[in-house]
Amino acid sequence: MIRARIIGTGSYVPEKVLTNADLEKMVETSDEWITARTGIRERHIAADKEYTSDLATKAAQNALDMAGVKAEEIDYLVVGTITGDYPWPATACIVQSNLGAVNAGAVDVSAACSGFVYALAAASDRIQAGHAKKALVIGAETLSRIIDWEDRNTCILFGDGAGAVVLEAQEGEAGILSTHLHADGTQLELLYQPGFATRILPSIEALKERPNFLYMQGNEVFKVAVRSLTEVANIALKANQMKVEDIDLFIPHQANIRILEATAKRLKLRSEQVYINVDRFGNTSGATIPLALDEVNRAGKLKAGDILLLDAFGGGFTWAAAMVRW
Repeated sequence: MIRARIIGTGSYVPEKVLTNADLEKMVETSDEWITARTGIRERHIAADKEYTSDLATKAAQNALDMAGVKAEEIDYLVVGTITGDYPWPATACIVQSNLGAVNAGAVDVSAACSGFVYALAAASDRIQAGHAKKALVIGAETLSRIIDWEDRNTCILFGDGAGAVVLEAQEGEAGILSTHLHADGTQLELLYQPGFATRILPSIEALKERPNFLYMQGNEVFKVAVRSLTEVANIALKANQMKVEDIDLFIPHQANIRILEATAKRLKLRSEQVYINVDRFGNTSGATIPLALDEVNRAGKLKAGDILLLDAFGGGFTWAAAMVRW
């Protein structure tokens, strides 16, 4: 059976680090308050002229280097992002140009924090259908550009970064075993960015309402996130006739520590099964899962045959899971 197998991973985060101590000087908050409620201690922030495409390109190049694949070998390039360089064209097209991936189709996927898993599903499906032999899947965000730095409830949560994987069509049991995508658009106003697009156009009057910032009703999002993450993880387990004990590593979207702990508890996962790095990067939306995957891979924590469960939840609402045999 042909599967899309991960043959290379890569990541990149900006050099600038914003600590909780730094945030204490910007808004009414404290390191203790942030750490206790979110588990976050620091996050990386893009430089003034550093864009989502720049982060994505560097993460992608690192993944290509690990895989030993040249950019021109890539057939399909997909970027999961909600903070693209422009409304259009796709940030994927900019990355394609930067890399010299001249033979690749390029497209963005907008599914907020679930963006990487949605993008992974698209690339895996294309490979399994025989339409691509090698694909590059990236999750990249510069959320610092859409954060209200006067809102202590949201500015403490988010950071910038990118992660990427190279997929290759291979015969065998290793690779993407299944993907599971879900959405509920009835609750979008609990977590969204109102403007600027075609519904709310840029104007002096519109700017007064600050629609260019991310808005979130944290308590309500928490409830839906934990329920959805648990639900889709169980769907993935059932689809593959697996039990929780079969999971070698659970890599969830790194939203905040309370969501991660609540989800792990509901799934009855052991602490050693769950990978957490939210303390060092914060919530980088679509970049959290591939960034974490690259970390564990480069640390030598993965071995052939390991079962990984990737689990994400984001604005939209969207939620998604991918089961992977390493």
